[in-house]
Amino acid sequence: MPKVIVIGGGPAGMMAAITAKEYRNDVTIIEKMPAFGKKLLITGKGRCNITSSLYMSEFIKNTPGNGRFLYSAFQNFTNADIIDFLKKQGLEVKEERGNRIFPITDKSIDVLNCFLKRIDELHIKYMLNTRVEKILINNNEVLGVRTQREIIQTDRIILATGGKSYPLTGSSGDGYKIASELGHKIVAIKPSLVPLVVFEKEECKKMQGLSLRNVGIKFIDEDKNKLIYEDFGEMIFTHFGISGPIILSGSAHLVRYKEIDNLMKNKKIKIIIDLKPALTEEQLDDRILRDFKEFKNKQFKHSLNKLLPQKMIPVIIEKSKIDEDKRVNEITKEERKKLIFLLKNFEITIKDFRPVEEAIITSGGIDTKEINPKTMESKIIKGLYFAGEIIDVDAYTGGFNLQIAYSTGYTAGKHCGDIE
Repeated sequence: MPKVIVIGGGPAGMMAAITAKEYRNDVTIIEKMPAFGKKLLITGKGRCNITSSLYMSEFIKNTPGNGRFLYSAFQNFTNADIIDFLKKQGLEVKEERGNRIFPITDKSIDVLNCFLKRIDELHIKYMLNTRVEKILINNNEVLGVRTQREIIQTDRIILATGGKSYPLTGSSGDGYKIASELGHKIVAIKPSLVPLVVFEKEECKKMQGLSLRNVGIKFIDEDKNKLIYEDFGEMIFTHFGISGPIILSGSAHLVRYKEIDNLMKNKKIKIIIDLKPALTEEQLDDRILRDFKEFKNKQFKHSLNKLLPQKMIPVIIEKSKIDEDKRVNEITKEERKKLIFLLKNFEITIKDFRPVEEAIITSGGIDTKEINPKTMESKIIKGLYFAGEIIDVDAYTGGFNLQIAYSTGYTAGKHCGDIE
């Protein structure tokens, strides 16, 4: 029976191990943490956004980081397959807005327990609290691994150590060093799906904690007057800037945008927020006129309560340059036009990404040009396979990144016993 070692016990590593065992390999998982799936437990705010219900062809479109590389992997193991896997282990799922699939229980621990149950059923061996220091090779073929305690011989290894985000869960970038020592190119590690720091920090601080639903955003390169990304949904203001689903997804585009660091430094990347995307400027004008009519004898600062969240009103007033103590019936048509423009074009200037440790996932990793997309085997080292976030692939929020973990894990697990 061929012997396979899986390094890393996250969703990619667990799926790789389960698949390799189902294909009649002798499998051992080596995990440096005291338990499997630490990062899985915090996904989806502890609820685990398992996958998306979109067609698999849409998954590539939602993977700005080397999505085409995943074509075969996505075909090998689909969203229907992971749902079926969980159901066989006794866990039902449900669909929520944005095509997001969650466990019916709303608990990520229940998803993890499905993997653990299957690992137990298959009698897969594992070693916890064990760090792999080096993969041993000879003539570009795998010989085994060296841990802090021993050398274990094998000619098949699946490296699934994750990225560099959330290091407390075990994703501290160890796998990059191991792969680099074997001659693999590591594409620069950057944060993806990460909150953004802005130049208008004080403005955002005043609105800290405010969540805006159903707003439109556009990421603009002012240097080229070019639209980088646009989306619609939910965002949140923080003490340093902005976060929330549509901001995180936008960051995945920004991180791969040409000369992004230089553009941000020179205040050339703007986010334009449409606070009222359902209304045209004319419809918004009618709406404001109705409110102004109702509050005609009140001061301007007391006329926006129906239109905007309380925390946002002082900031909007300041940016509109309309005297807050002015009576509503004294506001001119020009001032009203300025207010409408501001509500449809609330502007924020991006300064930086938050640190990679705060990112949901990392962009960068093992260069996809050095991996066979049909098998996940290294093109450099025979018998070495990769799975999950260690590969230079990254997607938007919405369950796509976890699906990448399952699909690449399954593909590596299926093919690692097929060495000629």
